[in-house]
Amino acid sequence: MASTERGRPDGRQARWDRHNQERRQQIIDAALAVIEAGEPGAEVHVQQYAEQAGLSRTVIYRHFADRADLDRAVQTAIVEGLAAELLPAVTLDGTIPEIVGRVVRTYVDWATTHPALHHVAEQDTSLDGSGPLQQGIERIAAQVVEVITTAVDLLDLEVSEDERAALDPLVFGLVGAVFGAVRRWMAKPEQTPPAPLLVALTTDSVWFILQGHARSLGLELRSDQPIEQLLEQASAAVDAAARVETSDLVDLPPARVEGPR
Repeated sequence: MASTERGRPDGRQARWDRHNQERRQQIIDAALAVIEAGEPGAEVHVQQYAEQAGLSRTVIYRHFADRADLDRAVQTAIVEGLAAELLPAVTLDGTIPEIVGRVVRTYVDWATTHPALHHVAEQDTSLDGSGPLQQGIERIAAQVVEVITTAVDLLDLEVSEDERAALDPLVFGLVGAVFGAVRRWMAKPEQTPPAPLLVALTTDSVWFILQGHARSLGLELRSDQPIEQLLEQASAAVDAAARVETSDLVDLPPARVEGPR
């Protein structure tokens, strides 16, 4: 039985579920080790995973419906590892080029350090294009949207509802373009230009786009200006405007009050 008569979880079932989860993770970890040890694109077999995990193929297929299910679980684990590296880099610390460069550099460093894992991650076998890597890109893009929306609000920029709504698809497209550029670069027989130059050029491309959009909103961005300083200036401008409005109210002549005639 899955539960006791009083409705509490059955201890044996809980232990069995935990055992299955641990065994499933053991298999995924073994698959990652096998892939990491090989060349990008090298064919790997379930038997290799089994030997690495110290299990039989039969045991592996007790925990995964089929090879496609196993491959998807491995891809998901790879993308989660990449996301764990990238998400901490998406913050408002530094200048805008520094922020963008930090994110791009983190991705490029991860891809060049784990080329075989990167190759597996980008293989999309889903029918609707919603594989683990695409889901990971969407997760990272969502955080970038949140950061940019926060900056827009803190800077008190006047944006229309349509412009605010457009942030989501524009940022998703921009993040997807960065991933696409790095993936294309990784797929080349030789990684040229060198990684540092690729990071610099990609960062410049993103910066030019952000700077252009900011200018259209009446905000002049400087590449050497830390976001913190920019936010402080915006806050000071808002406070100054508030003081002017208050001063105008104080300087108004008193209202004329007429008595009864």
